[in-house]
Amino acid sequence: MNDTALEALLRRDRFVIQLALVVLTALTWAYVLWLTRHMAMPGMDMGGMTMDAMAPQARPWAVPDLLFGFTMWSVMMAAMMLPSAAPMILLYARVGRQAKAQDKPFAATGWFAGGYLLAWAGFSALATLLQAALNHAGLLTQRMASANDIMGGLILIAAGIYQATPLKDRCLANCRAPLSFIQRHGGFRGRPLPALLLGVRHGLYCIGCCWVLMLLLFVGGVMNLVWIASLSALVLVEKVMSDGRAVSRAVGIGLFIGGLTLALEYWPRH
Repeated sequence: MNDTALEALLRRDRFVIQLALVVLTALTWAYVLWLTRHMAMPGMDMGGMTMDAMAPQARPWAVPDLLFGFTMWSVMMAAMMLPSAAPMILLYARVGRQAKAQDKPFAATGWFAGGYLLAWAGFSALATLLQAALNHAGLLTQRMASANDIMGGLILIAAGIYQATPLKDRCLANCRAPLSFIQRHGGFRGRPLPALLLGVRHGLYCIGCCWVLMLLLFVGGVMNLVWIASLSALVLVEKVMSDGRAVSRAVGIGLFIGGLTLALEYWPRH
C-alpha cells in the first residue's frame, strides 16, 4: 500500500471512529436530558419505576427499580466520560489502523472502548445499590439530592481531600497520557479479550480518578442537569488541559471549604 492510499485509509478510519463517538455521546446525553425532564413529573411511570418509589423513606427497591437505576447510571456515566475518553480511543484506533496496514493487526477498537464502558458499568452497579440504600434510609430528596446537610457536607469534604491525594494524581496521570498508559501496560493487543481487559484497566484508572466526583451527584441531585454538565466539564478539563492537576487542586480546595461550610451551618439549626 502506498503512502497516499494509507493516508486516505487513516483519514477515513479516524472519521468513522470520531463520528461513532459523537453519535454515541449525543444519544447518551439525549437520554439524560429526557430523563431529567420526565423525572420532574411526580408519579410518572418510568418503565416500572415511579418517582414516588424514589421519594424519601420510600419502599425498598424491587428488581425493576434496580434495573432502571442501573440503566440510568450506566447511560449517564457514558455521557459524562466518553468525551474525556475520546483521545485514548482515537489513539488506539489510529495506531490499530496503521498496524493493520502493515499486516500486524490489533484487536478492533470496539473491544478496547467496550472494556472502558464495562468498567464504568461496574461503577454504575455500585452507585445504584448506594442510591437504593440512601433512598431507603430517607437520606435523598425526590430529586435524588442529599436530604441531610451533614451527609452532603461530608461528601464535599471527602471529594475535596481526595483531589489532593497521591492516588488521584496517579490515576489522573494514566488518564492524561494515553500512549504512555498503553506502553506501561503491555502495549496494544492483537486479540479481543486482552484488548477488552486493557480497556477495563483504563476505565478503572478513570474511576480511580473520578469516583468521588461522581458521588457529588448525591449532593446536588443525581438528575440535576447543571451538576451533571459541570462535573462532565471538570473531568474533561482535568484530563485534557496542560494544568489539569492545578485545576484539581483548586477545585478540591473549593469543595473542602464548601463542605465544611455546609456541615457547620447544620449545627446551629440542630
